[in-house]
Amino acid sequence: MRSNFTFLEKDFPVLANFGQMAEKYCLSDPNSCLMKLGMLGETIVNLMFTYDRIPLPEENNAVRRIDTLYREGLLTQDLTDILHGLRKVRNKAVHENYASESDAKAFLQMAYSLCEWFMLTYGDWSYQHQEFVMPEFSESPAPIDPAAEEKRELLLTEQAETAASQAQTISKESRRQRASQMASQRLRSEAETRFLIDQQLRQVGWEADTQNLRYSQGTRPVNGRNIAIAEWPTDSTVGNRGRVDYALFIGLQMVGIIEAKAEHKDIPSVIDYQGKEYPRNIRDEDAPYQIGTWGDYKVPFTFATNGRPYLEQYKTKSGIWFLDLRQPSNVPKALHGWMSPDNLRELLVKNPAAGNQALEQMPFDLLRDKDGLNLRDYQLRAIQAAEQAIIEGKNTALLAMATGTGKTRTVLGMIYRFLKTGRFKRVLFLVDRTALGEQALDVFREVKLEDLMPLADIYNIKGLEDKEIERETRIHVATVQGMVRRILYNDGETMPAVNDYDLIIVDEAHRGYLLDKEMGNTELLYRDQRDYQSKYRSVIEYFDAVKIALTATPALQTTEIFGQPVFKYTYREAVIEGYLVDHDAPHNLHTRLRDEGIHYRSGDTITIYDPLTGEITNSELLDDELDFDVEQFNKRVITRPFNEAVLAEIAQYIDPENPEEQGKTLIYAVDDQHADMIVDILKNIYSEYGVDNDAIMKITGSVGGGNPKKVQEAIKRFKNERYPSIAVTVDLLTTGIDVPEITNLIFLRRVKSRILFEQMLGRATRLCPKIHKTHFEIYDPVGVYESLEAVNTMKPVVTNPSATFDQLLDGLEVIDDEKQIGYQIDLIIAKLQRRKRSLDDRTMEHFINLTGGKDPTEFIEQLKQETPQQAKDHILEHRELFRLLGETHANHGRPVVISNAPDELVSHTRGYGSGSRPEDYLDAFADYVKTHLNEVAALNIVCTRPKELTRESLRDLRLTLDREGFTTQQLNTAISELTNEEITADIISLIRRYAIGSTLISHEARIRQAVDKLKKAHKFSAIELRWISRIEKYLLEESVLNVQVFDEDFRFRDAGGFKKIDRIFQNKLESIVLELNEYLYDDGGRIA
Repeated sequence: MRSNFTFLEKDFPVLANFGQMAEKYCLSDPNSCLMKLGMLGETIVNLMFTYDRIPLPEENNAVRRIDTLYREGLLTQDLTDILHGLRKVRNKAVHENYASESDAKAFLQMAYSLCEWFMLTYGDWSYQHQEFVMPEFSESPAPIDPAAEEKRELLLTEQAETAASQAQTISKESRRQRASQMASQRLRSEAETRFLIDQQLRQVGWEADTQNLRYSQGTRPVNGRNIAIAEWPTDSTVGNRGRVDYALFIGLQMVGIIEAKAEHKDIPSVIDYQGKEYPRNIRDEDAPYQIGTWGDYKVPFTFATNGRPYLEQYKTKSGIWFLDLRQPSNVPKALHGWMSPDNLRELLVKNPAAGNQALEQMPFDLLRDKDGLNLRDYQLRAIQAAEQAIIEGKNTALLAMATGTGKTRTVLGMIYRFLKTGRFKRVLFLVDRTALGEQALDVFREVKLEDLMPLADIYNIKGLEDKEIERETRIHVATVQGMVRRILYNDGETMPAVNDYDLIIVDEAHRGYLLDKEMGNTELLYRDQRDYQSKYRSVIEYFDAVKIALTATPALQTTEIFGQPVFKYTYREAVIEGYLVDHDAPHNLHTRLRDEGIHYRSGDTITIYDPLTGEITNSELLDDELDFDVEQFNKRVITRPFNEAVLAEIAQYIDPENPEEQGKTLIYAVDDQHADMIVDILKNIYSEYGVDNDAIMKITGSVGGGNPKKVQEAIKRFKNERYPSIAVTVDLLTTGIDVPEITNLIFLRRVKSRILFEQMLGRATRLCPKIHKTHFEIYDPVGVYESLEAVNTMKPVVTNPSATFDQLLDGLEVIDDEKQIGYQIDLIIAKLQRRKRSLDDRTMEHFINLTGGKDPTEFIEQLKQETPQQAKDHILEHRELFRLLGETHANHGRPVVISNAPDELVSHTRGYGSGSRPEDYLDAFADYVKTHLNEVAALNIVCTRPKELTRESLRDLRLTLDREGFTTQQLNTAISELTNEEITADIISLIRRYAIGSTLISHEARIRQAVDKLKKAHKFSAIELRWISRIEKYLLEESVLNVQVFDEDFRFRDAGGFKKIDRIFQNKLESIVLELNEYLYDDGGRIA
């Protein structure tokens, strides 16, 4: 009989040899057959690395190599499963002398299909598929000399590797597309489909083996075992003589059926036909296994699949489709994985309607308890909004809450209510960094709830180290990266089932936005940022659960996954309501080099640093001019003098040995080497003052040799100990880490993403009463504000010609209009024309390699010849090329110039909106309040009838002024700069001063003067005086007092409210409040 693997002899003789030997051994020596097939799979993997010039993984073993190819996008999930299957069965054959004819047959056919895919991807693209023919029984093959056989295999392997290394390379993007296209066209055998389904079922806890656990071989349900029994008979006359492909048994209970179909079938129609037919026709003799009837159905759950991983584009021809037959109104839905026995057991008793009712009836008193969680009003509203979305039947809810507004405590209250009411049984709290997970676990262990017990004492919680969950687990805190490994790179015996969690709460859900983030070790699971987003999304969508996401800064991809926010609480609202501190007008530091740039003339010699080798060399003479502006400082040009000039100035305002009063400082560097330079400069500056060395520290992913525990210890030191008081970071402390003592942020890197910038600002917004923190300072020597003016992360189409290649390609991807496509391509070509002039030899070599032999000029010419749609497709196929040309990461490891050009500070000013001088800012404010006095009702009330002002109208007025760029903090700083006197007036005093000429005094002085006048006008009793002091304390924190406050604010409401306090003042509280308001606004202002 002719071998199935003959087609490989010309292009891949090594694979032909392994395949042919496996065929010969298939029936006579299955053990040797399985070994040869494993070697065939391993050879394919190794050749792929050589053909595509992919660096071998650090941990170079078979598992990591397969996973690397999957991560690179060269293997689809089903091909990965086959390769892992071949690897495992080979190990079993070698180490356990395992031999199974049925496995040999199944894997032989799968290996053949794998080889056809490999031929069409790496060999002859014109190859035509041929049907596989199973070898027939024959006498044992002639004895083969093992040594000779091994020698031949080694020779063929060496020849294949040499041929692969000399083959012409094609771009990775082209290869990915080809590999994916051929994988989608690959025909899967029934044996492969059954193998994949068996394996997937085993991973979630079922005993499944189509060859051996069959009804016809005597397999029956057994108490204490969860078995998927193949070919279970029914009374149906359709399909496979009425036999269902798998019947699912939990012990002696029949809980579901699975119908496995060929891949070209529409799976939902299978559910509607056989998926309903079999459950109606369970045999009478199987009645003891039934757990109930639901109309005509005798089984509660039905599944259908073709073994193909779920793809949204092929929704009806992929995934695992599921239908709960207990309610006629239920509709089939696609799942991304299988349910475990525990999942189905829990589903049988789950009652969402009862949970929703319990939620509606459960009071919020426990969450308001001052001795417990003590949630604020906006946090309660966030929980109510999420609950309402769920009660209305939504599967996702996005909560947008400003950084520092207590998202973790909000989550704690939400989880407690969901678990207490039974609405959800198990919650996955998903974070993207270990530090955030530890932070959440600390809150869960410490904050008191029911009966003064924390959440961790009420419910079973699994932490970051726990990979497996148990039946009693109620909360699991895990990282996205950990879940990516468990779901997408899982070759182990177990993996999470799709219903292991019925609620997923995603913290920092904006992640995936980072336009200029350095890829650390945990990001090596991803090729690039797009890959992070797709894998992040895959993890979230894998689970059949309700998803609630929290973020301070919703990005476009966040709303694509979770929808528009159901609740918003912004940073400005939180500042105005006193829950966060505001930043003062930014410090703008200009140096000579920042303003003029760094210039090299033709003929100059420049010093080059190679970050990959660490070598510093003097280059040859320049034959052209070379210019760097401030955006490239510390990225493409290392300029120590610039850093020294700005840090020497900033150091005059920061005392590292006084964090108890001054707070702590966070400095954002470009990369690890830049962070080292900053630490060195600061230690030199402060050494003259005898400052403790421990006060300044780098905290990046490289701390302690990159050991995650050492990194975590460094973060905890910064958070909890006196030193370091100045921390220099790159990305590690940009999001989610709480250090309330931070009062200074220093930007020594440009940031391209507004979302990232807002997250960076969020590190300093938290209140910190113990150091009397009122605001925080921003030092901006690199012009990060001006660089962000034109950036809007929610706009997909980039029209700014200075946009990055990444942004331009992202825009191109979403445009459909031909005219717009043409315009966008013109922008890309124009940027490419500029960029090609500065390509070094190494980048040019990569460019030509990635374009299949074209230099930039030829590539541009080809784009110009194509239609807009063709050019669009062509450009998007070459993302790898544009990634090479872009400046997405700090420096891509490319050599950088070292400049010793001297630098000096030119100016240090404050940035007050569009007017840079404080007097301009105050003039603009005066003009605004005067011209809008009759348009903005609250402005008019402040100036004419201030006693009528309510807390709500003052809040709205502050938000209105905020939108115009006028904040209390910056107005006070501008006045202090002009008068050289420190002042902290409130917004009411500031408005009255600039609108009607009132005397400007500080907020505290205004309150104390008014209260003193009130005390002098009355003879109050000791009890009344105690209440006057409480009213004074309230006014020092607020700005408005009226009779409604006594029933609205907890400080009075919890003590009995207006009724009780009025009795203490002998029913004269209202007149006392009116009189106090007269004194509060007795400030000499003329009536407007």
